[in-house]
Amino acid sequence: MKADRIEIEENGLYLVLEVTEEKDVRLLHFAAQPYREGSIQEQHQPGYRLLELQLSGEDRAEYHGRTHRASYPGLRMTYSGHRDERNTLGRKVEIKLEDPVTGVEAVQHLQFYEGVQVVRSWTVLRNNGSEPADVEYVSSFALTGLDKEGERDRDDKMRISIPHHGWQSELQWRTYSLPELGMSHMKDRGSKRVSCSNTGSWSAAEHVPMAVLENREAGSSLFWQIEHNGSWHWEIIEQSDTLTVLISGPTEHDNHWLVRLQPGREFTSVPAAVGVVQGDFEAAVAQLTTYRRIIRRPNRDNRELRIIFNDYMNCLWGSPTTAKLLPLVDAAAEVGCEYFCIDAGWYADAEWWDGVGEWMPSAERFPEGIKDALDYIRSKGMIPGLWLELEVIGMNSPKLADTDDNWFFMRHGKRVKDRSRYQLDYRHPQVRAHADEVIRRLVEDYGVGYIKMDYNINAGIGTETEADSFGDGLLQHNRAYLAWLDSIFARYPELVIENCSSGGMRMDYAMLSRHSIQSTSDQEDYIKYASIAAASPAALTPEQSAVWSYPLREGDDEEVIFNMVNALLLRVHQSGHLAELSPRRKALVKEALDVYKTIRQDIREALPFWPLGLPTPQDDWISLGLRSGNKRYVAVWRTGGEKETVVLPLDELKGKSADIRCLYPQGYECSWMWDAVEGELQISMPGPTAARLLEIQVQE
Repeated sequence: MKADRIEIEENGLYLVLEVTEEKDVRLLHFAAQPYREGSIQEQHQPGYRLLELQLSGEDRAEYHGRTHRASYPGLRMTYSGHRDERNTLGRKVEIKLEDPVTGVEAVQHLQFYEGVQVVRSWTVLRNNGSEPADVEYVSSFALTGLDKEGERDRDDKMRISIPHHGWQSELQWRTYSLPELGMSHMKDRGSKRVSCSNTGSWSAAEHVPMAVLENREAGSSLFWQIEHNGSWHWEIIEQSDTLTVLISGPTEHDNHWLVRLQPGREFTSVPAAVGVVQGDFEAAVAQLTTYRRIIRRPNRDNRELRIIFNDYMNCLWGSPTTAKLLPLVDAAAEVGCEYFCIDAGWYADAEWWDGVGEWMPSAERFPEGIKDALDYIRSKGMIPGLWLELEVIGMNSPKLADTDDNWFFMRHGKRVKDRSRYQLDYRHPQVRAHADEVIRRLVEDYGVGYIKMDYNINAGIGTETEADSFGDGLLQHNRAYLAWLDSIFARYPELVIENCSSGGMRMDYAMLSRHSIQSTSDQEDYIKYASIAAASPAALTPEQSAVWSYPLREGDDEEVIFNMVNALLLRVHQSGHLAELSPRRKALVKEALDVYKTIRQDIREALPFWPLGLPTPQDDWISLGLRSGNKRYVAVWRTGGEKETVVLPLDELKGKSADIRCLYPQGYECSWMWDAVEGELQISMPGPTAARLLEIQVQE
């Protein structure tokens, strides 16, 4: 038989798969432009494999180093059919491959979504053979030819943007050429890889599970996010004199993961969302933002964007009492907050870190009962909330008396301990029953409508209990936790649960397809927070991006304004000692929240842009914009330096007249000048630190 083609054009995406005479399956093309015949030399086409799959005891081919290239039986898998149909989400393509030696079958799933240039991709393995098959690696998505468009060398034209991440230093985007990362084009199949990998229960411990790869000569951008709340891996490698990206969940070599497929057993890989646009980083993020809104659980919270007050940050610091809370409740209601969340400490008389687990209110902190404080919040027109950390039990918790080792992660016969807490295993029915009862009590008995769900440990490589490997135990737990979370939202669909892991340490779209809101950081310095806040819409939708605003007791007016601007284009997480602010500074808080209520309906549908490029903490000027219809909301921060003026390039508005006003604050120094010919907005603000929010009304 001759080589057959499967050609797909859907939502601005062009895919070309080829089935050869030998029934090898090749993904020749995945782009925002049609395939150009002859763009791949014939001798290189075998490298364009749809799938990589490595089983224990199987061979490896070529010089591969630590890459997952040239795997077996990946190299042996042959075409055995495909399906092409539509479902409620859009078009769905499934390509089936099989290994004639082991009997392992792989089905590559490609789910399209109407109106967006993204596919969700995953692989389902099934052992149709007679012997167990130990899976060390399976790709969720594999694409070769990343640099095949254009004539220039990849060292020159390719740029990759990676979101580095850390506690109180989240969302530090950096853009590199491949030689800057040590991958110079010197061989057609070098062993060097550019890779990111996460191991453990913090999915974003060092990097958010996503990246954007630009071909600046072709003017296109490939992007991906791995939708998993545990270990994951991606790598860019060289083969067939071009670049390949391999995207997966955990692997044995990188994440201590292996799964044993018994005959008749199936395994589904971690899903990845992959897309490509004819455009730059901002165009890629626009498609991702739209996709994220599609896959997210429908909920009122992301439609209404209510304002949260939380008593923790630069305020009560985890030591609430009724006496401390009541004036804060009054002040929060006065400025217009709509949720009031009592943060950590409500369940313990004194130091609480290593004693958490029962989640019963402290009679010492709340002598009239915590329900009295929650009812007071409700009487002020706000929805009450509480902080929880339901995935751990402290090493000195009285709750331990009700447990045994089966409740916890185990390694080498011992309970996994981190930061004086034990990691609960959500595969265990008693663990889920315990968590169910805590949620039931808070919602049904206390009337809580908001939960800040924190997670302050990293449980490491996984657990050995009923698992083929440590990583297998972790993956099973990750999925069990998501299933538990789904059951809670099914039971209490109006309950808002904030996703928090020491700030943003679990910022992924396995979690965020369920949670309506994500803590972005525990950053305590409002000036340092500006770069984190401004970068956050690249990793999550603006309306899910919770940013602290915490005016300080000892600050001045510009400090309040800066704090408020940090959150005004995202999701306001108000804090600080509001009851102790001067009347003028408290009025600045209320003014900001009043402005927020007039623009939040635009935020929930807006797309982000960065007039000064992606921000870093080293920048003297930072800017984030949101595009909504003919409006542009632009936040501008001056974080240092001597220059009082900055020029914002707004190329899309070249040649257009615009009405510009300062939305917040009113009556404070800020001047601007619009150059329609050049598409430049010049803004001047006082120093050394200041922030403003502007609105641009574009005149068509």
